[in-house]
Amino acid sequence: MLEIFNTPYNPKETEDKIYQIWEKSGFFNPDNLPKRKKRSFTIVVPPPNVTGSLHMGHALNAAIQDIIIRKKRMEGYRALWLPGTDHAGIATQNVIERELKKQGLSRHDFGREKFLEKVWKWKEKYGNIILEQFKKLGSSMDFSRTRFTMDAEYQKSVSEAFLHYYKKGLLYKAERVINWCIKDQTSISDLEIEYREEKTKLYFIRYPLLDNNRKYIVVATTRPETMLGDSAVAVNPKDRRYKNIIGKNLILPIKNRKIPIIADDEIDMTFGTGAVKVTPAHDLLDARIGEKNHLSIYKIIGPLGKMTEEAGTLCSGKKTAECRELVVKKLHQEDLIEKIEDYNHNVALCYRCGSVIEPLPSLQWFLKMDELAKKAIKAVKSGKIKFYPKQWEKIYFNWLNNVRDWNVSRQIWWGHKIPIEGETDVLDTWFSSALWPFATLGWPQKTADMKNFYPTQVLSTARDIINLWVSRMIFSGLEFTNKIPFSDIIIHGTILTKEGKRMSKSLGTGIDPLELIEKYGADALRFGLIWQSLGNQDIHWSEEHVLAGKKFCNKIWNASRFVLGQIGNSQFSIFNFQKNTKFQVPSSKLTTADKKILNGLKKATKEVSGLIDKYEFGHALHKLYDFFWHEYADIYIETAKHQLRRSEEVGAPTEASELAKSTQNVLLKVHLGLLKLLHPFLPFITEEIWSAFNKKKLLLIESWPD
Repeated sequence: MLEIFNTPYNPKETEDKIYQIWEKSGFFNPDNLPKRKKRSFTIVVPPPNVTGSLHMGHALNAAIQDIIIRKKRMEGYRALWLPGTDHAGIATQNVIERELKKQGLSRHDFGREKFLEKVWKWKEKYGNIILEQFKKLGSSMDFSRTRFTMDAEYQKSVSEAFLHYYKKGLLYKAERVINWCIKDQTSISDLEIEYREEKTKLYFIRYPLLDNNRKYIVVATTRPETMLGDSAVAVNPKDRRYKNIIGKNLILPIKNRKIPIIADDEIDMTFGTGAVKVTPAHDLLDARIGEKNHLSIYKIIGPLGKMTEEAGTLCSGKKTAECRELVVKKLHQEDLIEKIEDYNHNVALCYRCGSVIEPLPSLQWFLKMDELAKKAIKAVKSGKIKFYPKQWEKIYFNWLNNVRDWNVSRQIWWGHKIPIEGETDVLDTWFSSALWPFATLGWPQKTADMKNFYPTQVLSTARDIINLWVSRMIFSGLEFTNKIPFSDIIIHGTILTKEGKRMSKSLGTGIDPLELIEKYGADALRFGLIWQSLGNQDIHWSEEHVLAGKKFCNKIWNASRFVLGQIGNSQFSIFNFQKNTKFQVPSSKLTTADKKILNGLKKATKEVSGLIDKYEFGHALHKLYDFFWHEYADIYIETAKHQLRRSEEVGAPTEASELAKSTQNVLLKVHLGLLKLLHPFLPFITEEIWSAFNKKKLLLIESWPD
């Protein structure tokens, strides 16, 4: 098999071929694995959106999961890595609507059914692109079990979950102030908001006292147009400046409405003057304050982002920005502007479309969270579920300890329709994805997969969806199966630009992993990703590490060519070596160098295995790299060359033969052991090299070294 080493290693010629061999073998499916004594081991992939394509975060997370699943497969587990995609309600609907807009059309020109037909056609054509891209990376997912959150069976799971909550009294419908996306015309949750800092103005407005309009209280606000819906002015009860006027009444400027001065602990005394306007219909905090104090609600902004008739004749029908100008002008005319300052303000935006979010009262479905949150908190505090690194527990606990009821309804067409008669809304995408670890395995049916592969063991994901997804999967798993959905949660680092900024396609700072695969090969990219993944540190991306990965692959290739050249097609073939004990060399025949490298391999095997099991993948790769390159290739292989030359020079034939056999056996033992250890990290090149030593069995299912 030396002929494969006649040319330098070429990943382009190898990787597609190797992946096809793996797929043809069927061993990504645990049902097809050789008889195993160990139990099952399951990972479900965090389902990427059907609108997405592979980005660097996907690539890192896939490499991490593949390392785990390949090692477990080699250790004898019935290892299942289950793939799938998420329907991504708002994002997918936006994609289709953008295409229609180019034709001067909207979804309303088609109606719901025809529009959804278009979405399904788009999904069938483009929805699995990212799964094919995972294959380019070498991901050993069981694609025969691929799931989609809008599959017919998955839809049954979602309906079952909704009706369970409904019958239990945890789901209710109510009018509450929610986050409303003006562009998408739907509610979104607090967790789906992104904030962008903008330079704006802070307006200091005088609110006259009712019993003495020559005296006033000054209120600071960034949104003077919303004062038309004020129900009160609030101060902190500990604020001595306002101690004597709490309970008195003010005259609301422009509207000339009587409003009270109230006290509330949630008021920040350091903002503005410490006195804030309370608009219960158009601010989430104000809504809470209004509910506690039984304040009136004035709906002055409508769902299209325009002022309503309730705002008054000054602004009715106008956009909020226009109304702001009119209100400020009117206040100036009445000498009620104390001052205006420049101010940096965080503006709430929809994380999907980037439009400004408007808090509005709306009739929505809500899921009561108190009972569910307690379950999720207990699961982690008890140690049944662990975060790696542990520090990410803080984000998890902080959200669950302060969680509000979850607004689960959305006013779009693409998604899981709420299974109650007369409903046209769909469910929040995260409601359906919260069922992912068990709905993908057939729940609520008692399927063989549910029996064999649930609970899953490991979840690997990014920190930005700990509360959006991870926490919701935990309480959903406990609620519907009475079991934790997974025991270990790996929160991997975020890949940033070299300068430490978030990657962005729109800003031209994003990096396409497929381009790096084309340039260097998938193994080299995996090396570069994992090499820089050291614990909880974010990665300041540097392509030089991918180049280092390519060089390392070449080093492995050249070392393999040497070892196979020494073994050739002789009795020392890998198959015979593994099956026949006569090739094991007595320790008395080993040289000092032989003993040192064998002890080094034993130590490296233990350390690498331990580091992978602790999810310290970068450290494991560093250890492997150092041992292979320096201790093995640079030192032992050079010593082996000397020992083989010396065996030719020894006078006694028996002694010469024993020295040659001993060196060959040690070379083979160490080399095969290292190929196994390297396989989860660099699967393509190690499988290709393994085939040169042994055509009878794939490295994919070889035994992990003891």
